[in-house]
Amino acid sequence: MAADAMPAVPPRAGLASTLITGWALLGGAVLLAVVAINVISVLGAMFDAPFPGDFELTEMGVANAAFAFLPYCQLTRSNVTADIFTQKGGPRMLAFLRLLSSLVALLFSLLLLWRMYAGLLDQKQYNYETSILQVPIWLAYVPVLVSLALLAVAAGITLAQDLRELSRKG
Repeated sequence: MAADAMPAVPPRAGLASTLITGWALLGGAVLLAVVAINVISVLGAMFDAPFPGDFELTEMGVANAAFAFLPYCQLTRSNVTADIFTQKGGPRMLAFLRLLSSLVALLFSLLLLWRMYAGLLDQKQYNYETSILQVPIWLAYVPVLVSLALLAVAAGITLAQDLRELSRKG
């Protein structure tokens, strides 16, 4: 199905759509901050004024930004697809595949949410910190958990939309 045939945001997404979009924008702001940190680090190195912890901040920032984009990509159906395999499929088959992908996204987000929460608890229990800035590593897990919870919400929204679409085509 052509990308322009899909709505940008599913109808009736409401507050969830606003939260997910805002979270993605926040992820973009974090990514811009990471770029600024790296520019400052490079300029600082040129003038013999290093930026302590730039690598640690970059690592945490990029990971959090990447996770922040996932719910928006799910909600707007902007994930990578292999259209070459489905271009000759009928509307019912395409609707079923979209439903299947939404279900997989929902299950995967819940699995990751569970395991990342366990990882957060481990990091907190063992008091792991970054080596230079001494930032507790578990703090970097918190935005990831929010992202995964929003991904589960987005996948639930698209799954409901896919169920309605499949029932109309059947």
